[in-house]
Amino acid sequence: MDRKLYLSSRNKKICGVCGGIGEYLNIDPTIIRLLWIVLLFVFGTGILAYIVCAIVMPNDPNY
Repeated sequence: MDRKLYLSSRNKKICGVCGGIGEYLNIDPTIIRLLWIVLLFVFGTGILAYIVCAIVMPNDPNY
């Protein structure tokens, strides 16, 4: 099975980055969102990484 990483249209809160990563890894997107918040507070890179992912990741063409 060939899966690709896309922005989620179904599990979207802001841009769909965490939802897309959750769908790609087949885990709950809430877990990804919590990990992203930890990155934000621990390393301070969470917001920059989110913006980069939102720009780089393509939209899901199947939805």
